[in-house]
Amino acid sequence: MSEPEQEMVKRRRGIYLLPNLFTTAALFFGFYAVVAATTDRFELAALAIFVAMVLDGMDGRVARLTNTQSDFGVQYDSIADMVSFGVAPALVMFEWALKGMELLGPTWGKIGWIGAFMYTACAGLRLARFNTQVGVVDKRYFQGLPSPAAAAVVAGLVWVGDDLNFRGLPVELVAWVLTVTPAILMVSNIRYYSFKEFDFRYRVPFMAIVILVLAVAFASIHPPTVLFLVFLAYMVSGPVLTVWRLREAKRNRRDSSV
Repeated sequence: MSEPEQEMVKRRRGIYLLPNLFTTAALFFGFYAVVAATTDRFELAALAIFVAMVLDGMDGRVARLTNTQSDFGVQYDSIADMVSFGVAPALVMFEWALKGMELLGPTWGKIGWIGAFMYTACAGLRLARFNTQVGVVDKRYFQGLPSPAAAAVVAGLVWVGDDLNFRGLPVELVAWVLTVTPAILMVSNIRYYSFKEFDFRYRVPFMAIVILVLAVAFASIHPPTVLFLVFLAYMVSGPVLTVWRLREAKRNRRDSSV
């Protein structure tokens, strides 16, 4: 084997450092979210999940920009997503609200942890389905609610609730619903817009910058509430647009038959 071929084999055996550093950082913040929740630091736990979301969105872009994509990176990213957006949100929500359902009785306690497990299981199924459909589905849409968006709804509720000191039975029931609903939507066939058509490397209209500045200013009013409402609206957008498309298709068929 020649020297260039030996060098090629060495490179193939290694892994790319830069994108996997971002993935490792996302994994760390997902792990830290669980640790913070077990010590009742729920605001830090929720914030850690949002930081993991930002890092998760960066690792793929860094890999594409530096031409360092690899099968190892894809698998490692999926494992990190399972921890940060599958296990961590469920455990944070369980520690914050669902665990308190056991005060209503043993059955309610089981319903609480089953809701948390259901979220984790659906996140795993969602990620597995996504990995098997890469290159097959329309890139403009996600099939089912993306796991980072589902995690943002759960973490956003914890952040808002802890910041405003919401506790008690009504909040626990709302928390259970907003844990199970994203879980079901993750494994559904409802389509969600992916925003992958936007390429920030090129020029954008001036109004886009103005809108971005206004969005940042609006978010600064009360970040937990704004982030929660934004991702809650995104979660609801899938079913709403699906119903609207079905109604439009039904109307078109009716008009064509006339």
